[in-house]
Amino acid sequence: MLSLVTSVRAQTPAPTATSPWAPLASTVFRALWIAQLVSNLGTWMQTVGAQWILVEQPNAATLVSLVQTATTLPVMLLSIPSGVLADLMDRRRLLIGAQTAMAVLAGLLAVLTATGRTTPVVLLLVLFLLGCGQALTGPAWQAIQPDLVPRNQIPAAAALSSMGMNIGRAVGPALAGALVAASGPTLVFALNAVSFAGILVVLLRWRREPEDRILPSERPIAALQAGLRFIHAAPAVRRVLLRCLLFVAPGSALWALLPIVAHARLGLSSSGYGLLLGALGVGAVLGATQVARLRRVLSPTRILAFSAIAFGIASAGAALLHHLPLVLIALVIGGFGWMSAMSTMNATMQLLLPGWVRARGLSVYQLVFMGGQAIGSLLWGLLAETLGTTPALLAAAVLLAACALSVLWWPVRIASVDTTPSAHWPEPALVFEPAPEDGPVMVLSTYRVPPENAPEFIEAMARVGRSRQRTGAMEWRLFRDVGHEDRYIEAFVVRSWEEHMHQHQIRLTAVDRRAEERVEEFTLGEGRTMHLIAVTPGARLPTHL
Repeated sequence: MLSLVTSVRAQTPAPTATSPWAPLASTVFRALWIAQLVSNLGTWMQTVGAQWILVEQPNAATLVSLVQTATTLPVMLLSIPSGVLADLMDRRRLLIGAQTAMAVLAGLLAVLTATGRTTPVVLLLVLFLLGCGQALTGPAWQAIQPDLVPRNQIPAAAALSSMGMNIGRAVGPALAGALVAASGPTLVFALNAVSFAGILVVLLRWRREPEDRILPSERPIAALQAGLRFIHAAPAVRRVLLRCLLFVAPGSALWALLPIVAHARLGLSSSGYGLLLGALGVGAVLGATQVARLRRVLSPTRILAFSAIAFGIASAGAALLHHLPLVLIALVIGGFGWMSAMSTMNATMQLLLPGWVRARGLSVYQLVFMGGQAIGSLLWGLLAETLGTTPALLAAAVLLAACALSVLWWPVRIASVDTTPSAHWPEPALVFEPAPEDGPVMVLSTYRVPPENAPEFIEAMARVGRSRQRTGAMEWRLFRDVGHEDRYIEAFVVRSWEEHMHQHQIRLTAVDRRAEERVEEFTLGEGRTMHLIAVTPGARLPTHL
């Protein structure tokens, strides 16, 4: 058996970028993809078993929707902290620990169900704890993908990951429906516990090359603040998050209410419900094989608009159609749209985020995505209890149409972003060595700008300002010297000397370098940069070097 050791970029030839299967040439990516596929089968089997336990209970619409809420709500509590953890610690070890805990919880659920102790409260509590495990692993799973495949294969890797999830969604519910009908939910819960074994085996055999750390790891609170500052100063990232929320909030209605559609409207058994979920999964798998073609003819913005319309068709079909074959066709269309949207947004986020903040950025994306599903599922369940399932699904379809129309005002803006690290700042000249915690640090840079270049210079400096804020600046301003016609002074403040050194050596990318090179086109000579550290009255001053 091959040893699962990276670096993958060194061991993997670069297949054609247009091939949707190219990432599978990576030994580690392929092994993890297969293991995750098996685990996804178990997860979806568990979901069907849990929902079918509750479908006969009083207030079934609310309880069934709470299954999705229980598994996704933990993301709202743990997503961002888990992103910080995934950026600060070894992601492999984090994944091994979380997957082990989830396997134990899944086994516990099987034992409780076999002994007749799985009440709705117990079921939702165990699902909530499993959701906590998913929240801890989500950012780490996505953040390791750019380490496993070349950059030009990231969209294909994102599509394959979505395909694996949706193969599980297509096959898992159908298997679960048959197994629940034959022997009850205990067996599907036990199989889900076993499904974690493959992932654990691959992770335990995978040996990542150790990272050469130039600086100590960031402190957790400071790392959290740095991640949030990056997102605040990255308009393209914020736009993807907005598009995600606009799609997921109404899209969660169909996922939450489909068990009620199967049971109450179509009169189906658990296997019939699995068939409906399978239709969504089949559509998603078809979408994964065709999304590369879509990217060649449609922009990401248009793909997201198309996806919203497709999922709106599925929601309206589930609300209005009574013939099972027609409902299945509508759901296949919806699955195609869902996968296209998820793949596009996921790949875009990974391409926009540099390595030092990737897990934190993806954790915010996961928060918006899963949190929108959790809150949306609960609200759509309550609305269905009040107005009925059909009006709720039709309302969701209308909102999805509005989501498609909204790209006219809020398109996804994706430029060519090179997030390759670029430690191009010269080291500051020091007469004494600041302590890592010293700060805040103020950095002042002077520029000589001919008056005729001033408008272009100021516009270029706006990009530099966003760069400074993305990489750690708490405040940034550009000033004009009233005593010199051609002198401008840039000032920004960083929390500590340690964080400023992270700016120097870890956080800058080729995008930041190009922004600074653009400014140089409008200036004369070399500017001067000063580093100032705040001094507390009465504090002991450092000695000279």
